[in-house]
Amino acid sequence: MRATAVRRTALVAAAASLTLLATACSGSDSDAKGDGDASGSKDTASTQPAAAKALTSAELEKVLLEQGDVTGHKINKTGPEDIPPPGSVSVDKKECEPFGFAFYGVKRGTPVGNAGRQVVEVPTKDESATPEDALAGALDMTSTLVTLASYEADGAAKSLAELRESAAKCSAGGFTLSHEGTDMKVTKLTEEKVTGGEETLAWRVQTGEGDEAVPFKLVSTRQGSTVATFFSLNFAKTGAEADFDLPTAVIDAQVKKLG
Repeated sequence: MRATAVRRTALVAAAASLTLLATACSGSDSDAKGDGDASGSKDTASTQPAAAKALTSAELEKVLLEQGDVTGHKINKTGPEDIPPPGSVSVDKKECEPFGFAFYGVKRGTPVGNAGRQVVEVPTKDESATPEDALAGALDMTSTLVTLASYEADGAAKSLAELRESAAKCSAGGFTLSHEGTDMKVTKLTEEKVTGGEETLAWRVQTGEGDEAVPFKLVSTRQGSTVATFFSLNFAKTGAEADFDLPTAVIDAQVKKLG
C-alpha cells in the first residue's frame, strides 16, 4: 500500500500514520496501551452532567468498532507500534503539547482504560481504469486511527477542554512535533464542523507548506466518561490546497457503539 507514486516528502510528513496503514493490512491483534500527563479547562468540565462510570480497557474493547461495523472499511486492533509511548513525542511549544499528543495518539491525563482500532477505507476497483488511474484510486482512501480513553469524574470533559484551548493557542504560528528523530512542522490548524456525541471537536491539520504540505484530520468526541479520538490521513492528498472528507461514517459508527 505504500506506493512509490506518493511524494517522498509526503511520506516523511506522514510518518506517524504509515504504520497505521501497514498494520491494518496485516491484521494486528494487540491491544493499545498508553499514558500521558495533562490537565484541562474547568469551564467545559463544569457543563458536564453527573459523571458516567469510567470504563476499563476490557470494557472499552467491547464498545470499540469491529469488522463489519462500517461498510467498505477494514478494521483491526491496534498494536504497540501504532501508538507512541509516553515520552517518545515532544512538542517545541508547551501550550501545543495537548494537540500534538492527540495528533500522535499519545494518551493524555490518567485514563482508567484505553484501547484502539485502525480503520482503513477499502478502495473501489474500476476494471476499466488505466494502470495510472488504478494506482491513483488505490491511494485515494482514508485511513483512521481510532482511540478510546475513559476517565473518572470530569476527566473526559477536561480532556476536550484542554484540546480546544491548545488548538486556539497554536492555530497561528504553528509548532513542531518530534518523534524518534523525525520532526514534523504543523503549519496550519483549521476548525471544522462535525456532529456526534455529547461534545465534538474537529480540525484540518496541515503539515509542511506549498506542494510539500500534507493534510490530516483530527476529531475528538466525548460520550459520557469516554473520549474517542479519530486521526485520519488520505495518501492521495498532498499540497496546501488538498483536502479530504472527515471520516463521518467511522465517527458515527463509533459514537453509536458508545451509546
